[in-house]
Amino acid sequence: MQKLWSYVAIPATALAVLTGSVAWVVLLRPFYYVQIGPLGVCQASGLTAAQARAAYNDVMDYCLGLRPDFAAGVLPFSAEGASHFADVRVLFILNLAFLALSVAVLASLRAACLRQKTKLPRLAGRTPGFWAACALGGVTLIVAALAATDFYRAFTVFHGIFFPGKENWLFDPATDPVILLLPGEFFRNCAIAIAASLLLLCLVLILTGRRQKK
Repeated sequence: MQKLWSYVAIPATALAVLTGSVAWVVLLRPFYYVQIGPLGVCQASGLTAAQARAAYNDVMDYCLGLRPDFAAGVLPFSAEGASHFADVRVLFILNLAFLALSVAVLASLRAACLRQKTKLPRLAGRTPGFWAACALGGVTLIVAALAATDFYRAFTVFHGIFFPGKENWLFDPATDPVILLLPGEFFRNCAIAIAASLLLLCLVLILTGRRQKK
């Protein structure tokens, strides 16, 4: 029975690492604030830094389910543009839900082990976290290598996968100036931050989950 727990812990750990790596970038708003100047957001949008922060906060509040209607500060937007952020909202909330679910599963397994005064059985001499990290880290390295060769192509592929059959993510700055707040370089930096944190967590799990010395 306990060996089954270890098999359950592998996908739960991978899911927690993946969704957690995305979540901190989404939730930590200063990650965007510090990039307003370097990315030339104010020059491109005509907004002050305070207005850019307010517009970003409105967008993120909506995408995280903290407000019912879409808004972008003082910037106008089209119905088509707002519909894309409605799609993004679904993905963000799903990510947080899966993060909560995976953490709950891991916490339950931990509590069960504490009650029985044992640890999750190792598989082939290594912890479930080790195997989760190997699989997730390997996939991440492959995806990162492909994206590094042409990020904007990868960006297009990403939207084709997560927003199939839709083109509402192709913003026209004339009707949806909100896109001026979110240049391609910002999304590239988000991708780098997510990949870096994910790989760091995988490295920790691999190093701590290796075969025990006899």
